[in-house]
Order: sequence, then structure tokens, then C-alpha cells
Amino acid sequence: MSQATLALRRIRGVFRRHWYLLTASWPRMLDLVYWPTVQVILWGFITRFLAEESSLVANAAGIFLSAVLLWDVLFRSQLGVSLGFLEEMYSRHFGHLYTSPLRPYEHVLAVFLIAMIRVALGVGGAAVLAIPIHGFWIGGVLGWSTVLFMAVLMAFGWSIGLMIAGLVMRLGMGAESLAWAAIFLIQPVSGVFYPIDTLPGWVQAIAWCLPTAPVFEGMRAVLIEHRFDLGLLLHALAMLCLWLVLGALVYMALFRSVRRRGQLLQTGE
Repeated sequence: MSQATLALRRIRGVFRRHWYLLTASWPRMLDLVYWPTVQVILWGFITRFLAEESSLVANAAGIFLSAVLLWDVLFRSQLGVSLGFLEEMYSRHFGHLYTSPLRPYEHVLAVFLIAMIRVALGVGGAAVLAIPIHGFWIGGVLGWSTVLFMAVLMAFGWSIGLMIAGLVMRLGMGAESLAWAAIFLIQPVSGVFYPIDTLPGWVQAIAWCLPTAPVFEGMRAVLIEHRFDLGLLLHALAMLCLWLVLGALVYMALFRSVRRRGQLLQTGE
């Protein structure tokens, strides 16, 4: 049997474990859909109110709803990766995993797959629900650029999730709050609900080092100016590659440190 086949079987094994955990617990399933749905309903009504007061919002249909859904793709993908590792730490399962032939990259790929499903169920459910409630469909206003924007944000969420997982492994469960809090550190400089040029100059320099800034600027270009800015997408992809490499390097460095110290069996503490 080839090494590739063995690797796929190990990836499938980890994926199936997390899939069964997810589908066997209705609170987990409810949590996936609950918050994206609440945000879509809330921002939908805010958009209706502002549409009567602001010509910009009136002319750019769904600008806030699009921003909320795209931001939730990033948040849910990061949280999906972080929770994929936290589940193993809660159950003290890491030691069992790595007494098997499982390799770190196979574990990571399996967690990425389950994180994609979490995003599809959570954000997808909210996006569909926005159709009867607000008459809004994100694919209708952003067109094919929706897929590109979501793909960039999802992959960026993976990179942040990897770094958080490595930190929690190294520092212990006392650092698990990073899984919920860390992503919101970049929200103010990502231009989710406002243009980047409203930020101070030095903050703008930080913003353009993230893939999020060009994505949300590109979203507004599509909605307000009815044009797709290829330059912004290329900038987002360049920054994304850097962050994916950084996430992988940080995770592997911390994983090796934990393994060298013999802490894989104590990751629940």
C-alpha cells in the first residue's frame, strides 16, 4: 500500500472522529448556525434603517450583510481549526493520536476539512436564511467574487487557528480563551464595516499586511463601484501566502517543542 493511501486513511480517520463528535451533539450543531443567523438578522434590520438615512447604503445593497457574512467565514474557519485541536486537548487524546503513525500535517489537513464543514453549515445556513427574511443573497450581489473572497478569508482563518492551536498546546488550557478572542484583535484594522482610509496612517500600514483589508476593500468595490479589483485580490493572495507559511512554521515549532518536552500527554492541563 502506497504512502499516499496510508496518509489519506489517517486523515480520514481523524476527520471521521471530529465529524461524529459534531453530528452526535445537537448543541454543537446549534452553535454553528445560531450566531451567524443572529448577526444576519440584526445587521439586516440595521441596514434597512440606514438605507433610509444614507444614500451610500441605499445604493450599495447588502453592504453590511455581505461584510457580516464574509467576516463570519473568517471567524468560523479560525474557530473550527482551534476547536478541532481543543477537542483533542479536552479529551486528552493527543497522546493516543501520536502513538499511531499519524503525522502532524495529516492531522492538520483533517482539521481543515472539518473546519470547512463548520463554515458551510454555519455561514451557509445564515446566508440561506437571509433570503426569506431580508430578500438578500450574497452570491447575487457579489457574484463569482463571493467564492474568491470566502476562500481567502477561510484560508487566513486556518493560519490563525494553527498559531492559536500551537500556543494552547505549549501554554496549556489556560490559554484557550485565545481561540475566541485573538481573531477580534484584527477586526478593527480589517476594514470590515468601513474603508481602510478612515484609519490613521500607521494603522493603515498594519492593515495592508493582512489579507482581510484587500478582501473587504474589494467587496466594497464590487458593491459600490460595480467593479472587481484584480490588484486587491492579488495583494490579498500574496499576504495570505505569507500568513499560511507563518502559521505552519509557528505551529510546527511549538508542536516540536511540546513533543520534545513530553507534554503531549499533559495538553489538557
